[in-house]
Amino acid sequence: MTYFDTLKRSYVDVDTSKGIDTEQFLEATEGLVKLFDLLGSAAFSVVQNDMNGNIKKIRERLLSNPTANATLQDLMATEAPEKKRVATEGLLWLTRGLDFTAQALRRSMDNPAEELNISFTKAYESTLRKHHNMLVRPVFSLAMKACPYRKDFYEKIGVLTDAALAQMKQWVEALENIISIIQDVFKANPAYIKGM
Repeated sequence: MTYFDTLKRSYVDVDTSKGIDTEQFLEATEGLVKLFDLLGSAAFSVVQNDMNGNIKKIRERLLSNPTANATLQDLMATEAPEKKRVATEGLLWLTRGLDFTAQALRRSMDNPAEELNISFTKAYESTLRKHHNMLVRPVFSLAMKACPYRKDFYEKIGVLTDAALAQMKQWVEALENIISIIQDVFKANPAYIKGM
């Protein structure tokens, strides 16, 4: 059994046909946050806490009006006229964290000889680093150095066969697709994140 078999919902099963289903996205993302436990370092708690805080902001918005916030696109559109766009800002930062994670895992899969600390460091440099100030960067740098050996991590997540690797690739591809959809919405609607 792999880590992906233990998830309440996989990104593969998130409905994106009429917009990204908010509840399904949150369920899948809560599963992703648990992946950081398997990296086995307290240094990643800062990443987890940040992601969990942003999940909470989006969930609170969803629960305030499940119909109006049924998809992430609806949520952003309904919150846009408000002065404080708490859930949208949460989604912006959560998407950045998801992009970091997806890029790190993609690098790891595409470069089987590369250790995780390199994959995660390169992903951090191309995603989150530009959004972090001088106080936050060293914290993330420490977390990257604390990555387990690639072999140990893949054992922990149960990705030891070609079938398990195919399952992981499918999950990462679904996550990358969702990230791309969210980023496109932000690009098409700069007003959503103005002042953030």
